[in-house]
Amino acid sequence: MKKEKNYKKNIRSYKKDIRIKPSIDKSLKEVFDKIGTPPKQPFKPDPFQIEALEAIEKYDCLVTVPTGSGKTWIAKETIRKNLKVNKRTWYASPLKALTNNIYAGFVEDFGKENVGILTGDRKENPDAPIIVGTTEILRNQLYDAMYSGGNIKVDFVVLDEAHYLGDEDRGVVWEEVLIYLNPRISILMLSATVGNADQIAAWLFSIRKKKCVVIEESKRIVPLFPLFFSPTGFIAPLIDKKKPDKLSKNAFYYTKNKERTFKEQGLPNFGDILLALKKFNLLPAIFFLKSRADCDAAINLCSTKILDEEPDKKEKLKEKVAELIEKYPYLSDHKQRYVLENMAVASHHSGQLPIWKIIVETLMNEGVIDAIFATSTVAAGVNFPARTVFLINSDRFNGHDFVPLDATQLQQMTGRAGRRGMDNIGFAAFMPEKFMDLRLVAKLVKASPTNILSQIKINFSMVLNLLLSHNVTQIKNILESSFASFLISTLKKKKRKTFNENPSYIWQDFMHHFEFLKKEGFVGKDNRLTKDGMWASNLRIDAPLLVAEGLRKNCFPTNDPALLAALMTTFVNERDYSDEKFDSDKINDELYYTIEVTKKKLEPLMKKMKQAGFSANNLYISPAYTIYKWVKGEEWDQLVKDSGLADGDLTRLIMRVSDNLRHIKALRESFPEIAKTASISIETLMREPVVSYYD
Repeated sequence: MKKEKNYKKNIRSYKKDIRIKPSIDKSLKEVFDKIGTPPKQPFKPDPFQIEALEAIEKYDCLVTVPTGSGKTWIAKETIRKNLKVNKRTWYASPLKALTNNIYAGFVEDFGKENVGILTGDRKENPDAPIIVGTTEILRNQLYDAMYSGGNIKVDFVVLDEAHYLGDEDRGVVWEEVLIYLNPRISILMLSATVGNADQIAAWLFSIRKKKCVVIEESKRIVPLFPLFFSPTGFIAPLIDKKKPDKLSKNAFYYTKNKERTFKEQGLPNFGDILLALKKFNLLPAIFFLKSRADCDAAINLCSTKILDEEPDKKEKLKEKVAELIEKYPYLSDHKQRYVLENMAVASHHSGQLPIWKIIVETLMNEGVIDAIFATSTVAAGVNFPARTVFLINSDRFNGHDFVPLDATQLQQMTGRAGRRGMDNIGFAAFMPEKFMDLRLVAKLVKASPTNILSQIKINFSMVLNLLLSHNVTQIKNILESSFASFLISTLKKKKRKTFNENPSYIWQDFMHHFEFLKKEGFVGKDNRLTKDGMWASNLRIDAPLLVAEGLRKNCFPTNDPALLAALMTTFVNERDYSDEKFDSDKINDELYYTIEVTKKKLEPLMKKMKQAGFSANNLYISPAYTIYKWVKGEEWDQLVKDSGLADGDLTRLIMRVSDNLRHIKALRESFPEIAKTASISIETLMREPVVSYYD
């Protein structure tokens, strides 16, 4: 009853005056008549799937086809063939959540004894013939193999969501993997959105001397129909049937009268929108919203009416929720449980606990909830299809500003519309709210995906690891094999400015890092790693130099797991705490003193780094104190309240700290006592509700 009262209180604060009366343009009747489930029939691979299977037997292969077309089937069939002849596979994905999903599916397909998982915080069956893991772990294994002078024990590598090669923050990892992999290892790259596949294939051939076959298919298995959804509930085609590059007359009218039509009124009435979608059999739906706050607010705008005529479904939903939550008692009083059970909707974003998101995903995939309100993270490879994708904004937050969507981003979202084997047709609905540019989305829906550009950048960890196994001349040759170098040498001059006017900028950046390492004693006069440089190369983290300096200056406690975990938190670049305010009287004296002493000891190196143009952590106290309390045993709800962090943000911070500590643990030969304490810190950090979703 308390949850119901809280819900009603929230919904009153958001409810709009505008009421939706659902109706459709008469031209949609023929389209909507196609809605339904196709008849079940034996699986028959598509021509592009057969073509890819044949190509990967001899060559590398880049497959770029729409979401839901069956890219993973190609990987599975190749893995199946390899397993029969004792060949080993490494399946790399960009997200831990996606990696966990793939692992679960592979265990079912190939047997638990044949599949292992490596994600940094999860290590199971690492010697299995099929390994599923994050791309960073694969890159690290390649570093280790180069150092040992051997080869990574794998015959076939799958790079899922290969468009991450162009990701501003993490694309460098994909590029490194492609450069370091021995040509004897076949590569299968999978993506729904690659605009310059031939260019990437040509680069791979230039560095691997092995043909890379491009398999492209633009036709969706389940056709996509773009809809215009007016604020009154009137639904019409988005695009003019006779002029595919123009808006339909209804969409054009609302665009023309946008200033008169829209006021700053917040979110639309999603309860009425869902009832309209239900009336025309357009559910389940994924609503992509621009922020976590919008996602959480949206579910409070929904209505219990959605389940009024389906008591059996409502009962089944409650039973299923109870069954799932029984495994995770912490979630029994989750603040969004009432909405989930009574309105068949949920929000899904990075601010939530991973275990809650998995429950939502499970319910959606089993068809017992009607809609989720999500940020764009759902579009990034999570298996989360629906009949309709619904957008009210044509921009997205890139971490700094709100910028217009590009073709790749929109197609990643709309790719979730229409489920193979479950839908005859999928829909992308666009509602003309204040931040919706209908002309833009109409143009992007059928536009070619944007080109992927190199995101390679030099960092200290990369330099240290390359110096482990290569001399400076060899490293120069490696960097000249980069995708950036290839693009610079092949693109026309006016396009080179995307990277740098100077073709040798990558090498110059490497030498800048190299000379700094030399001055700080990590590289010797012989241009090889010193003893300190050797162990520091194992610190594949955000701030390897500062942590290494902390180890050299004995900043880290050797027998206090909570204090060590707290100190390692100061080196995690998870968010900006520059405006942090805290009461020093409330913070543990030993922790405060230790951080201040560490700051003083590291200040000379931090100053030199900044003078040389490198970034250096500011060693914030408030996140360190949060982690300190968690290791000391504080309850989760109280920790969330005290820290001011969302559940998901706090989980991610703990994961990142644990990852830093794992790299300290790896230094057991050079720093045995600290390594042992790091191991204890990790065990204490990784407890419910942070890790219970592995069960």
